[in-house]
Amino acid sequence: MATVVRAALVQATWTGDTDSMIAKHEEHAREAARQGAKVIGFQEVFNAPYFCQVQEPEHYRWAEPVPDGPTVRRMQDLARETGMVIVVPVFEVEGAGFYYNTAAVIDADGSYLGKYRKHHIPQVKGFWEKYYFRPGNIGWPVFDTAVGKVGVYICYDRHFPEGWRQLGLQGAQLVYNPSATHRGLSSHLWQLEQPAAAVANEYFVAAINRVGIEEYGDNDFYGTSYFVDPRGQFVGDVASDKEEELVVRDLDFDLIETVRQQWAFYRDRRPDAYDGLVQP
Repeated sequence: MATVVRAALVQATWTGDTDSMIAKHEEHAREAARQGAKVIGFQEVFNAPYFCQVQEPEHYRWAEPVPDGPTVRRMQDLARETGMVIVVPVFEVEGAGFYYNTAAVIDADGSYLGKYRKHHIPQVKGFWEKYYFRPGNIGWPVFDTAVGKVGVYICYDRHFPEGWRQLGLQGAQLVYNPSATHRGLSSHLWQLEQPAAAVANEYFVAAINRVGIEEYGDNDFYGTSYFVDPRGQFVGDVASDKEEELVVRDLDFDLIETVRQQWAFYRDRRPDAYDGLVQP
């Protein structure tokens, strides 16, 4: 397994329909593969608008099964074509009344490795997610992929340190954080929280945000997606705050072990003293 992993992410504008949105991401993925990327991740519910700006039953139409729905199957074909690991965030329906904000993880040979379901579900103006999604119930899986150990944490999850730590304890080397967040709400946190999580847990983080204003509300998604290393330093430039962008960066996974030896945060944890953290 390569020490240096060329990784990619996409921050995209909404096209107006699912087919063209998926096709656009396929082209970004093919371009990333041409640039040598071996892993790529997309934004939260990437094949749909951010419909959670409103509470309307019509938006349940965006949901599909995972892994047996059309989008994940299409992304499996794309992974086989490009030889890349792909992180695929979608609106999942498991059965009547059971809906989740989910990301499927597909290996470079097109095999479905599993999924992560968003744990923390907001319900505030412009982010009415409890109307649509149940809280995640399958833990914090870390997937053993062709590029290494990859985890996922979705959008609002990033405000909660517990899941970041769970992913680190399970050996994550790279965590994708697909998001949809707008300027007025949390932009001052965007370049603070994920670098802090990367430092505290000593792995790489791919922070992905949508970009632009969409049809179901006035949220101004501000992009500025990035990769950050285990020292909390950006890997290359942060993406545009206004334009769609494919970001491709080289991540040196050897840095993870170097930082863990130097800072020794895992050695100095005190789980014996943390019982109060999980009391209601």
